[in-house]
Parts: sequence; C-alpha cells; structure tokens
Amino acid sequence: MVHWTGENSSVILILTKYYHADMGKVLESSLWRSSDFGTTYTKLTLQPGVTTVIDNFYICPTNKRKIILVSSSLSDRDQSLFLSTDEGATFQKQLIPFSVETLIFHPKEEDKVLAYSKESRLYVTSDLGKKWTLLQERVTKDHVFWAVSGVDANPDLVHMEAQDLGGACRLPSPAGFRYVTCHIHNCSDKTLAAPFAGPVDRSSLTVQDDYIFFKATSTNRTKYYVSYRRSEFVLMKLPKYALPKDLQIVSTDENQVLVAVQEWHQTDTYTLYQSDPRGERYSLVLEAVRSSRQAGESVVIDILEVRGVKGVFLANQKVDGKVVTLITYNKGRDWDRLRPPSTDMNGKPTNCKPPDCHLHLHLRWADNPYVSGTVHTKDTAPGLIMGAGNLGSQLVEYKEEMYITSDCGHSWRQVFEEEHHILYLDHGGVIVAIKDTSIPLKILKFSVDEGLTWSTHNFTSTSVFVDGLLSEPGDETLVMTVFGHISFRSDWELVKVDFRPSFSRPCSEEDYSSWDLANLQGDRCIMGQQRSFRKRKPSSWCIKGRAFTSALASRVCACRASDFLCDYGFERSPSSDSEANKCFANFWFNPLAPPDDCVLGQTYTSSLGYRKVVSNTCEGGVDLQQSPTPLQCPLTPPRGLQVRVRGQAVAVRPGEDVLFEVRQEQGDVLTTKYQVDLGDGFKAMYVNLTLTGEPIRHRYESPGIYRVSVRAENTAGHDEAVLFVQVNSPLQALYLEVVPVVGINQEVNLTAVLLPPNPNLTVFYWWIGHSLQPLLSLDNSVATRFADTGDVRVTVQAACGNSVLQDSTVVRVLDQFQVVPLQFSRALDAHNPNTPEWREDVGLVVTRLLSKETGVPEELLVTVVRPGLPTLADLYVLLPSPRPMRKRSITSDKRLMAIRQVLNAQKISFLLRGGVRVLVAVRDVDTDSQRPGGGGGYWAVAVLFVIGLFAVGAFILYKFKRKRPGRTVYAQMHNEKEQEMTSPVSHSQGAQSPIQGEGFIDGDLDSQTLGNHSGVVLSINSREMHSYLVS
Repeated sequence: MVHWTGENSSVILILTKYYHADMGKVLESSLWRSSDFGTTYTKLTLQPGVTTVIDNFYICPTNKRKIILVSSSLSDRDQSLFLSTDEGATFQKQLIPFSVETLIFHPKEEDKVLAYSKESRLYVTSDLGKKWTLLQERVTKDHVFWAVSGVDANPDLVHMEAQDLGGACRLPSPAGFRYVTCHIHNCSDKTLAAPFAGPVDRSSLTVQDDYIFFKATSTNRTKYYVSYRRSEFVLMKLPKYALPKDLQIVSTDENQVLVAVQEWHQTDTYTLYQSDPRGERYSLVLEAVRSSRQAGESVVIDILEVRGVKGVFLANQKVDGKVVTLITYNKGRDWDRLRPPSTDMNGKPTNCKPPDCHLHLHLRWADNPYVSGTVHTKDTAPGLIMGAGNLGSQLVEYKEEMYITSDCGHSWRQVFEEEHHILYLDHGGVIVAIKDTSIPLKILKFSVDEGLTWSTHNFTSTSVFVDGLLSEPGDETLVMTVFGHISFRSDWELVKVDFRPSFSRPCSEEDYSSWDLANLQGDRCIMGQQRSFRKRKPSSWCIKGRAFTSALASRVCACRASDFLCDYGFERSPSSDSEANKCFANFWFNPLAPPDDCVLGQTYTSSLGYRKVVSNTCEGGVDLQQSPTPLQCPLTPPRGLQVRVRGQAVAVRPGEDVLFEVRQEQGDVLTTKYQVDLGDGFKAMYVNLTLTGEPIRHRYESPGIYRVSVRAENTAGHDEAVLFVQVNSPLQALYLEVVPVVGINQEVNLTAVLLPPNPNLTVFYWWIGHSLQPLLSLDNSVATRFADTGDVRVTVQAACGNSVLQDSTVVRVLDQFQVVPLQFSRALDAHNPNTPEWREDVGLVVTRLLSKETGVPEELLVTVVRPGLPTLADLYVLLPSPRPMRKRSITSDKRLMAIRQVLNAQKISFLLRGGVRVLVAVRDVDTDSQRPGGGGGYWAVAVLFVIGLFAVGAFILYKFKRKRPGRTVYAQMHNEKEQEMTSPVSHSQGAQSPIQGEGFIDGDLDSQTLGNHSGVVLSINSREMHSYLVS
C-alpha cells in the first residue's frame, strides 16, 4: 500500500508485505515514511525486537495527520492498533479485544471511528481507538454507514444492516435481515430503531447522499425501496414491465438517482433509468448498456461519468452483438456516437467517417488502485479525457490505442498506439503517461500542452516493473512517485519525479485562453446554460497552482424542448424527426388516473408527459411540463388489498403469536372499513387499518388450517384478501415402514409413520431407487412395484410447515424366497405399544432365536412384525445367494422343516417384563385367532389333517403330470382372509405363477407355507383344494 497522507503535505507512507503462499498468510511487513515528497524514506520500527505484522492502515479524511495502523501477531491470537496524530512520525500501541476487518472514519468528526470485526460485530470509538464499545452483532459487512451531514439530524447516528434473531424460532434465516439505526452513545436492542418494518434482502442496504436504498424479496418477487432525505420508504417506480432481475445504483449526484436495471429479457446488458428528485419515479435513459461480471460476482456496467463537467456521461451500448460508445451532454436525454479523428498520431488519414465508422472506448475500471482505468478524467481538469479504444464500426477488445480530447469529447486525437497509464498533474497542466506492459521500463512520457506534443523522460537508470503512479491528493502539484520492482523477488523501487524545475513561474491571466463547452451538434446551451472554461496556452510554461479555477463564465439559456425528457409512464416517440421530441403514454399507464396517495378532499395534477432534466437551469422559453387545472381527488375503491404474516411465514405453531399485516396498494383509506375474520371465530371491524400500519396480533391454540380473510369496503367499492394459515406442531419422529423383502413386480405399500400425525397438513416426498424426481402425496402411504432384483433404497421426507424429517431404508427385491406366517402368545398384546422401534426389536429377537435353534444363518432370516393388534409377524426365509432358475434344493426344504419343527415344538420364546414368557408359533392363516399355549391338541390334529389332505392332492397332481408331460402346472392364490399378508405377489390380484415341476411335488412339503421361484406364498386351504389344479 502506498498513500500520500493528504493535500499540502510532503509525507508519503508505504506498507510492504511478505506473503507466504503455502501458509496463506502475511509473515512480515514493513512501514516506510517519507517527509520530503519521496526523496528519502525511513523504515519505522513500531516495537523494537518484536515482529509486528501490519495488516492495513487508515488515514482520517478530515485530518490527515491522524493515522491508525491495524496489526496482528503471527499466531493471529492478538490484534492491536497503532495510533498516530502526527502523520506517522510517532505511534502509540493500543490493544483491542477483537479482530478488525475494516475501519470507517466519521466523515466530519476526526476521532470517531467504526470498526467491523471478523466476527460480524460492530464497534465504535470516540477517542481515536483508545476505547471501544460494542454497538451491534451480526452486522452485514460493507453495509454500515455513518450519518450523512445535512441529511441526518444527529451526526452520531449509524445506519446498518443486521441479522434479525427476533423471530419465533430464534434461528438465523436467509430473509432475517433488517435495516436498523442507533446512536453510538446509546445503542442496544431496546434503543434500536427500524425505519422499515419488514425484512430486507441481505447485502442490499445502501446509504448515499440524500437517499437510502434496499430491496426486499417475498413470494419470489423482489421490490426495491427508496427513502428521500429520511422520509418514509416507498417503492421505486420503474416502468411497469421492466421486471428487474437486478438493480445497481450508478449515481446520486445533483438530487437525482441514476440506476442500471437488468430487465427480465436481458443477460449481458442493463437499461439506464433516471429518477425525479425524490428518487421515486424513473424514466428511460438508455437501453442495452453492456455489462460483465468480475471476481466475486460483482457487476461492472459500461457507464462512466465524465468528471469536471456535470451532465456528461460515456456508455457502451451492445446491440446485435456489436458494442459502440455513446456520449451524452444532458444526463442521458440525448446520446451520440463519438466523432473519429481525421488523422492518426502520425498525421496520416484515418479514412474513418460516420455513419459507418466512429471512435469507441473501453470503459473498464483498473483492478490496481494505483493506475488509471481505460478512461481517465478528473474534477480538476474539466474537458480533458484520455481513453483506450479503436476506430471502426464497433469496439474491438484487443485494440487499445490511446485517444485524447481537451474539449469534452467534441474533437479527438490519437496519441499512442498502445494503452498507457495516465496521471494528471497541476490541474491537467502536465499529463504523465507510462505504457501498460508486463516488461520493465525506465522511460515515461509527458505533455504540457494537453497531448498535442509529448516528451520522454528517463525516470530511472535501471528498468523496473511499474506497479503504479502516485501524486499528492488533488492533482494540484508537480511532484509524483513511480513505484515498482526490479525483479519479482526484489524489494520495491520508488522513484520521485519532480516537474517543478521545468516551470519557473506561476501563471498569470495572459497565460490562459478560453474554450466553450458544446455538444457534437455545436449547441452551446447545455443543461440550460452556456459555459466557458479557461486553459493554459501551449506556449506558456507556468504553474497553475492551487488557486486555479477552470470555470470562466456561464449564462442561463431559455428553455427549449431538448431541456425536457419523458416523464414516468411515457416514452419518446421513435418515429420521424418532427416527432422526435414528443412523449407518448405507455399502454399500461393512465395519465389522468389520480396518484395512489390521493386523498378525498385534496387535489392533484396529471402529467402531460414531460419533466425538466434534473439540475437543468434553463429559464423561461418553452414549458412542456406545464400542468392543467388541478383535479379533485375522487373517492376510489380499495384495490390491491393484501394480508400476510409478518416474516412471510404461513405456518406457525400452536400458542405462538402471529402478526397479521394488511396492506392496500390503491384506493381511499380514510373512509374504508376493514372486516377481519381470522378463521377460528375471531372477527372484528377496523378503520384506518392500512393507514397506521399496525399489525393484528393473534394466537391459535389448536392445530389446523385457518382461512384468514380481510374485506375492505367503502361507498365506491370493495376488495378482499385471503390467506390460509397452517397451525401445526413441529414434527418429532418419522419412521419408514416397508417389508424388507419383496418379489419382482409385487405391489408393496410404503408407509411413513409420523409423530404427531398432523393429518392433511403434511406433504410426503418419496424417492425410490436412484430417481431424483420424488413422488408427492398427502397420504402417508403409497404403493409401488419393483421390476428388477437387487437392493433398492427408499427415502421419504415429511414436510409440515417449517418442519422437515427424513427416513430411509433398503428393500431387497428377490425372485426366490419363502414366507412363514407367525403368531405370538396372547400375553404379548398387552405389552405392544404399536411403535416401529418395538416391532423391530421383537422381529430381531425372533430372528436371533430361530437362527440359534435351527443353525440357519441369521442373515437369511428376516422377521417382520405387523402393525396393530393382535400381534402377528411374517418370517422371510432367503436363499444363500443369487442362483439361476432351477429346482429347489433339498437344503432349502430342510431349512423350512427345521424352522417348522422348532416352532411346533414351542422352542422359540422370549421373556417380557415381569417374567411373562411369549411363545412363537406358525400361524394358521385361516384361523388367526388361535394362539400358542392354548388348545395344543386341536392344533396338532389340524396340522396332521391338513398334511394328509395335501399329500392326497400331491399324489393326484403327480399322476396328472405324468399322464400329460410338457404341460405346466399353476397354483392360483385365492386367499380372501389374508389380505394383509405381504408377499411377492399381492393376493388381491389373483396372479398366477409357475411352480417347480417334479421337484416341487416330491419334496418335503409344508402344510402351512411353501415357496416357489416367483416368491408366491402358497397358503393351502383344504376347502379350496379343487381350485389349485389347473390344466
């Protein structure tokens, strides 16, 4: 960092840093000071024997003798300030309890400073950093502003954007930012003021001159607000169908706002609009201005205000892919292309003639703060513009020839073939140029006649890589410093260049000539006046000095049509020249309609479509904005009625305070009555409800959906607004229930068990497999099928208001498995809480006991306990590994036999609390009411009877198949009583599945459950045996 401390000072401060790329931090820094315009430098030692790293330094804008250095230790644990009141001659160390991100000096009072910390806290000091006080936490960086002199009543006021944690959930949210103010001597949560009641978008607050801006987004619609001289915030009225995607403040000079708006149809261009003095109503200035995005997503718009002459702007317009440069002399009312020079820098004809060829300039800002951008202008050198560009039909990115004008763009000359960095000295009396290049230099060029001729100067004997140019603030001296480095590993080189010996005397009146400001048409009446400026004669080698003023004379002009632009809601006619100055109303705008704030009994005037350009000083002559006879404000019906919950939430918790805000965009409010129905029996009548802006506070005690309605009515008409509010408790638990094993193309139910249930208030999102598109349902259960074998992940999300829960599980899709229905002793029902976790634990213990008693691996057994009472379960027996379709092995039958034997022998049991033993047995699917532990004899007889019947059926089937070889035997399920049983094929479908031929017949069959290759559960019922044999 290099900084000249201030005007009328010979002190220069230079901060050098050694940055370690691998460690990502600054390991060493040095502070150098010169008190003789940079002739000699002294290295300052802040703490003898201690390594001090200076992060940054700040110079008070109102007293350049006061300087604050921000330093830190290598460990980043301690941070301190070094304070100086003598331009850095001496420093006093001051420890601070926070880490400084940036400092902001008060614009008027030199000892008051704001400090923004790396923890997003804002501190203040009133004694130049000796004592600090915390003002506010969770403040947005770069959106803190001191009071504006002449606008804010209290100079100690601070404007800031801060995160609001005052909501019901007490948690930060993206929309939870507010614009607040407080006084530095009394700033607390109780004393904070909120000039705007609602939330604002993050990083949108801007306080600039007479205006305050921010944006607020709700229901995906962004609105832009402005306050003029701290009055009430109002919407910025752009043309109705501009529909901005982005808005950038370009300028707030001279009681007018110039904004760049990216409209809904634009991608790399913006549209310029300018406002009335209050910043409320905006009119079109220029369309399709080129834009680009830089690092950090910052937007750069090709618009440049020419300093030194008010009302002059340069802009690059992009139309049909071509970029051209335009200039305006009346704040955008009229635009023209730049005139090309007739000859180049060597005196040869350019052969560039309008309308096919013009001069175009790059309007880029420099990334390096110590060099000029592509166009250089100064307040102290009016009319002098130097820029890089090219001649042709459009701007060419790689062409950067240098051009200069000394009459504010009326005529141009080429001076260099390559881009140069520019520095103006002595009010532009000396122009210094150094080539913009990556190679080392030792020559600079300078001109003392506004670029007509150029001389060279060897500023160093050894070539250096130039990093920047620096002169005393104000550009009113003839001393400058060139700084850079000899090599990329060397220390900085600083070279002082003093032009004072070349000018032996101060200028007198005889050394100046005058020039008149005129636009490209030669019209001298610009912005309502004729202005003349003076400049030094080329033959006079003298110093203009600090007392020089360039303005010579001005004369007010009579008003003409060109001094007026189109008012809000109107546009300039694009037709013939005879109508070029006429403004016509847009289709969406009614000029005779009363304004929104028109109150019965008051008067208003309608616009004729014109308004004078702001800061235009013309008098008399034509008055296009003259108003007709004042009109009486009529009684208008309410329109645009809106009701919303403060904070934009429409889902709240029972017992929580809800603030309803009612807004009315149009219509009379004084005579309008508002009928409010909050949906739970509360009804009331209000007057002046939208005028006061006070919210309606209410509290819902019971969950549900409530219809909130507001009806506004007066004698002219009525309007109504409706809002549905969800009142629900936050979700506590979500459990996804689904059978872990299913068959191919079997319909299976996915059920989400939710606590609390919140019926009709919860939306369920279902993701099945790798699909990114969820299924949506209001029911907590959906049915699906799986077409392929394998593991499929099923995920469900339950969303109720602001509460969202998720659960996920994996379902195994197989083409071979068996299902054994199970039942438990009746004692288990009394201990069944009917929760997913309990059912899962019971299933795990049954699986573990069966595996232990039978020797079947635990991973091949899955026990699923069904919801509800009586307590029932299904045992899934899986194959050891995927295998091709073939006859079922004896080993599989032996597993089933072993399981059946231990269940029938009542060997599977477990204990409940209190010593209650629960037996597990095979369930008779036809008589689910029977339980183990009672009626054992009947159970055994029934089993033997069913086995005998099945043996007879098997023998008949065997004989039948031997008589008709090659035919396939099917078993069809018709079990109406077992609708809830989960199996690879739904029983309700009556689906048919092939059975395994002779291996199926000859195997050791189970009278309760058999499996096949398609995973069908065969629940054999003796009464329906005849229906199972199909030829």
